Amino acid sequence: MSFFNRRPLDGIRVLELGQLIAGPFSTKILAEFGAEVIKIEPPVTGDPLRKWRKLHNGTSVWWASQSRNKKSVTLNLHSQEGQDLIRQIIKDIDVVVENFRPGTLEKWGLGFDELKKINPKLVMLRISGYGQTGPYKDRPGFGVVGEAMGGLRHLSGEPGRPPVRVGVSIGDSLSALHGVIGVLLALRERDKPDGEGQVIDVALYESVFNMMESLIPEYDFFNEIRQPAGSSLPGITPSNAYLCADNKYALIAGNGDSIFKRLMQLIGRDDMAEDPRFAQNDGRAQHAEYIDSVIGLWAAQLPLESVLQQLHEAKIPAGKIYDAKDIAEDPHFLAREMLIPGELEDGTPITLPGIVPKLSATPGRVDHKAPTLGQDNDEFFSQLGIDKDTLANWQKNGII
Repeated sequence: MSFFNRRPLDGIRVLELGQLIAGPFSTKILAEFGAEVIKIEPPVTGDPLRKWRKLHNGTSVWWASQSRNKKSVTLNLHSQEGQDLIRQIIKDIDVVVENFRPGTLEKWGLGFDELKKINPKLVMLRISGYGQTGPYKDRPGFGVVGEAMGGLRHLSGEPGRPPVRVGVSIGDSLSALHGVIGVLLALRERDKPDGEGQVIDVALYESVFNMMESLIPEYDFFNEIRQPAGSSLPGITPSNAYLCADNKYALIAGNGDSIFKRLMQLIGRDDMAEDPRFAQNDGRAQHAEYIDSVIGLWAAQLPLESVLQQLHEAKIPAGKIYDAKDIAEDPHFLAREMLIPGELEDGTPITLPGIVPKLSATPGRVDHKAPTLGQDNDEFFSQLGIDKDTLANWQKNGII
């Protein structure tokens, strides 16, 4: 394999025991960068994500993105036969990814302590609502709960109104990203001369909490409980959404010191550009409402495109609010290969999100479309030496 055809995780085998979003999103990334991902799905129904949101011929189009590059094997993990098969293959697996409620794998005899006896080099990523320890560990936890407990939901929305969700399952996705980081760190440690496998314990609420910036230090030191602030960024000025003459919003981030001066000069407020009160962010933050009103008056006189053109020419960070149509038609998304051709299960063409991050020498890629349910059963079970009569009996009894 040439240098430019190989990927960082070539040769790594991953067993995915999770479903829906957090676990499978982490394995999606691993698969894009070369890992062989064997996804275990319940017989007949498969991963519930196959039926989430918009469907084509009975399968979610989300599935085409979330499960590309993976292999699908049906196996009833509640059965003794299914559990025995996991123990049989674990010796040839590098990473197990699971997002069941804590204790589920242990109940099946597939906990880390048991599997490590078979494969001391095994790395296990465990994603759950509250983590594998602590007083809440046995509670069921979805992304929405993690977002609330982690502090994000309290900050989302307008002051005095009910909190709102981000619009996507951000708690699950953040947990998946933390999980990928953990897997890479654990593989690095495992591959040292005296290295062994280990568990990566990722909690949904902790993944969200890790994004909360100065939330806790401000509370601890100033007894300040940060509140929702709509489109503004409290304590960082100016950074807000400003209504333009055509009822569209311009997002303007003029909070760098030199950027703020250029912004004020652009809108004809040289006096504010030179005002020592506004020279640095701490001074500007004390006058955020006034500064926002000045910028708002300027933006309100012009259509959005004119506002953005002037801001871009002045090298002031600014943009518009993109919806799906804006993204699909944007030349920068296309130039950066963030919109790539894909296929649904039946071969129907579809546009899918591109691959992130972008590596210059060993980039990720899509080798094959998302699998149909149990598509790789024959290959998988034949490698384990399971005869056809046994497989037929297992299928009859709902084991595969």
